[in-house]
Amino acid sequence: MPILPGGGGPMSMVVIGVIVVLALCAFVAFSLLGGGNDGGTDIAQQDFSQPAATEKPLPTRVPPTPAIALGQPSQPTNVTGGGDTWTVMLYQDADDKILEEDLFIDFNEVERIGSSNKVNIVAQMDRYKGGFSGDGNWTGARRYYVTQDNDLERINSQVVGDLGEVNMSDGQTLVDFVTWAVANYPADKYALILSDHGMGWPGGWSDPDPRSSGDRSIPLAAAIGDQLYLMELDQALGEIRATTGIDKFELIGLDACLMSHMEVFNVLQQHARYGVASQETEPALGWAYTSFLNQLVNNPSMNGAGLGAAVVDTYIRDDQRIIDDRARQRFVGSSSGSAAQITRQLESSITLSAVDLSAMPELNAAVNQLALALQGVDQREVAKARSYAQPFTSIFGSDVPPSYIDLGNFAQLAAQETRNPAVTQAGQAVLDALNGAIVAERHGSKKPGATGFSIYFPNSQLYRNPAAGPESYTAIANRFAADSLWDDYLAFHYTGRRFEAGDSQLVAPDRNQPVEAPGAGQITLGPVELSDNVAAPGQPVLMKTVVRGENIGNIYFFAGYLDSQANSIYVADTDFLTSNETRELNGVYYPDWGAGDFNLEFEWEPVVFALDDGQNTVEVLLTPQSYGAAPENAVYTVDGTYTYADGEHRAARLYLSDGELRNVYGFTDDGQTGAPREILPQQGDRFTITETWYDLNSAGRMSTPATQDGGTITFGNGPVTWKLLDAAAGDYVIGFIAEDLDGNRTDSYTQVTVR
Repeated sequence: MPILPGGGGPMSMVVIGVIVVLALCAFVAFSLLGGGNDGGTDIAQQDFSQPAATEKPLPTRVPPTPAIALGQPSQPTNVTGGGDTWTVMLYQDADDKILEEDLFIDFNEVERIGSSNKVNIVAQMDRYKGGFSGDGNWTGARRYYVTQDNDLERINSQVVGDLGEVNMSDGQTLVDFVTWAVANYPADKYALILSDHGMGWPGGWSDPDPRSSGDRSIPLAAAIGDQLYLMELDQALGEIRATTGIDKFELIGLDACLMSHMEVFNVLQQHARYGVASQETEPALGWAYTSFLNQLVNNPSMNGAGLGAAVVDTYIRDDQRIIDDRARQRFVGSSSGSAAQITRQLESSITLSAVDLSAMPELNAAVNQLALALQGVDQREVAKARSYAQPFTSIFGSDVPPSYIDLGNFAQLAAQETRNPAVTQAGQAVLDALNGAIVAERHGSKKPGATGFSIYFPNSQLYRNPAAGPESYTAIANRFAADSLWDDYLAFHYTGRRFEAGDSQLVAPDRNQPVEAPGAGQITLGPVELSDNVAAPGQPVLMKTVVRGENIGNIYFFAGYLDSQANSIYVADTDFLTSNETRELNGVYYPDWGAGDFNLEFEWEPVVFALDDGQNTVEVLLTPQSYGAAPENAVYTVDGTYTYADGEHRAARLYLSDGELRNVYGFTDDGQTGAPREILPQQGDRFTITETWYDLNSAGRMSTPATQDGGTITFGNGPVTWKLLDAAAGDYVIGFIAEDLDGNRTDSYTQVTVR
């Protein structure tokens, strides 16, 4: 009988100081795609009053600080020899308030090495109006020939072109920059590094000024506007090679979120010998430019494999904002963490892969064999493998399951769940091909199932949506869709359309064709029974129900404060429940609910969670994001609004795990949509919690949710800490939510009084 002791939420959380560190990527709200929650306007306009909770302090835990020596890289040393000259081109799209300073500092990290007689370094940077004010607060785009200096706060390199405002999301802008660089700084080898927000297979590199519309013939582009879409990047790189005569770039690096996709590397293999990208979001400090460029300048005879490995090996641990004391203090603000502490925190969720692109055909062939083998098995088992494979941040919002999953981990899970010899053999071939393609790879402890490559596997809701389904996928990721059978397999999984090894056409089923979800389950929950109708801190109640159905993915606990006067419910707490059998594969944990009906029990104590800034304590809802072997291993989020000291505000999200604030994302659009990037809190900046409320319909059922502003914390008063609070007295609605393998939910609730 599944039982999770305690009172919901991560009960092992403790109060600790936190170092705020961030990541960058781009998100597309599913509401933009025609889904999501859109019926709560009336509720949001009401003036609800959240009940007051009673503080229940927990002890503070201070982690040890080991002494680790981290030195600054040495100054560049010239190396002579033939055929070993390089031109490194940096395409820095910094036209955004949040990321502008980060890319500016990256440029200054490059200056700590600068060009040499063997290595030319050139850059094109486009800045934001009204953001970071450093270096004279200039705006527009400039081209630089990068020379050496040690100042991390000012650009001292020579301006070789002042372009004014340009559209960095236009492929022609990239073409113009690279053709200029190759014409003026010819070399034996060329490396191109593009920095900005990434979105995975759609592409990335947005530019709000000048704003332009996307290709409205593609549903996703019509929904989110102009980006440097993947097919446009493919076209631009092809035009560059045709114009300049470059056979192939020695290396193309994507210093952006979520770009280590099969779909992306299939584009890069046409134009480069090696590639570097991340499966997950990247911390805001980006790559360790000083360190890996120092290796290149000292050894220009290295090839793209050596440079790619240097990018991966130096990532985070050798970054100037980590190893330089002054830069680190600016990076972490009021926190006093050591270089070793900050490195450990940042590395826990990172991924980065350097890839030998000549190995992509073999990997594609292995994926094709896996796709063919998966036709012959129960698709419910494949849906389970998709649901539980190592996930990465999704650009399509939190209302649908993650659709970016690790390819290797999925192949292993598919073999484990199907127990089919053909799938097992094909899955092993995928793993072997991955090993052959990876030059260097790192992933943190929070991403244990990462093997270097992601692939897109949407649930049925995303698949049937024009902006996220095959109509957009086969247009934007058209090279991978044409060269692989993956789009064919997705069509088979959701429509039953069979395919053969020789099929090569793009597969985008008609919008009117029925889409079925193998992972869907007809799940029902019985009435919730309580051991008592009254609960209090220290006096929990035991909740019971019966779960029936198949394809059960996750089960959650729910607690909400009932505001009878407003006829609404404030969502106070929710969390994963653990099954009796928790399964594990390469560090990825997932529940096994068994077959048949079962009884579910949960002991609920009325406690809630809060953030404390040293002066104010604000109750928060922790929304669970990942299932862990123990509650302290799961990841939780808090949504809200970040307001800068100057009054400008952004939608934002906090990511937390085991009591620590691990990441903060700021978004360019409302509702946690658009492109996110790290926000480094400064004195006087504020974060306002977003509360979630459900209105009750005439039948007493919860309708669509609505949000409103809750309490606010202010940065600069002291370290942000967690506190556990006794829930306020009053009436509560508590119950269970069961989610199937396709993301569909069913629920059952009852009422309890808290005293």
